[in-house]
Amino acid sequence: MLKKHNPKFLFFTLLTLFFSVSSFSQKSVYAGIEIGRRAIKVSVIDVNNIRKADYKILSFWTERIPFADHITANGELTAEDISKTSVTVTTQLQKIKAENKILEENIFVVAAPVFASARNLDVLKNKIALLTGKQLEVLDVNEEAKTLVKGAIPPVDFANAFLLDIGAQTTKGGYIDELKDGKLEFVPLELSFGTMTLTDAVEKTVVNKSQVNDMSTYQEKSFDYNVILRKKTKELFDANPPLAKKDKLYLSGGAVWAFSTLFYDETVNKDHYVALTLQDVIDYDAILKNNFGKFTNLAKTNKEAARVLSTYDQKYLISANNILVTCLESIPDYATKKIYFVKEGQVIWLISYIADRSKKINTNF
Repeated sequence: MLKKHNPKFLFFTLLTLFFSVSSFSQKSVYAGIEIGRRAIKVSVIDVNNIRKADYKILSFWTERIPFADHITANGELTAEDISKTSVTVTTQLQKIKAENKILEENIFVVAAPVFASARNLDVLKNKIALLTGKQLEVLDVNEEAKTLVKGAIPPVDFANAFLLDIGAQTTKGGYIDELKDGKLEFVPLELSFGTMTLTDAVEKTVVNKSQVNDMSTYQEKSFDYNVILRKKTKELFDANPPLAKKDKLYLSGGAVWAFSTLFYDETVNKDHYVALTLQDVIDYDAILKNNFGKFTNLAKTNKEAARVLSTYDQKYLISANNILVTCLESIPDYATKKIYFVKEGQVIWLISYIADRSKKINTNF
């Protein structure tokens, strides 16, 4: 004869079982949708140990849309941008939830700082909230360097490392200084040159404008301009004496991605962090300037190399690496440092968000 059970007991047993299984399967998986300057990026990651930045990328998707160009031209987002972005975010959220057991609070939707200048940003925010129930957060330009540091440097290395991110407009980053009372202070770093701005500055020194696209002329002018670049970089390091005591440098941005992709083979590039040396960067520089055909040939059979060359032409690659070489050569006590390229740059902001919400990490700096 079957034994009768109390209905309330059965209900609470099933409820407890549901939440225990649900929490177990979902708590380590995070997802982020980033509406960037020129693309929408979607990342899903499974975090094993946030302190050591030990995570696995489960999926990554991107769609290129020139948002920044539209905002700059009109001062606002176009109706097409708003419609396409809202639909894309909604579709990707549905896909994330269908394919991954993930907690709602582990999903973040953010926009790049450039969106703060759009007059009609609220229209996009309201539409995304209406369709998805998620709030669109806009990254603060003043917090951008801090976000990079939190996401790029493994928290276990916060005290003894610094970050430089070589972007299109500037090179930025920072480090965390330990104060006497046990508090932490974030110190931003910024160099007024990035890949595009350095290229533009060099091109302006070409007197005969008919030669502006001549590669030999550009290389000559680029070499001459390195004097200014070195001066600015030295000023940056001289103004931040604590950098001499840091054991590690983490590098991110397109310049380092281009170098790592074109110079190292795929086996090296499997890890989240790729160790590199100044000599490797110098050897790459020689190929870049004197044997560029090696890289164009590589791009015929290597999809990632092809992506680099579709993103940057030779002039931009030269400028990017001039910044990289100069930064490495300017580091105090370079020989004692360990240098790493943060390969998975697309998930830096997401890792930063997770670190901020982790009870195991002090990100209050």
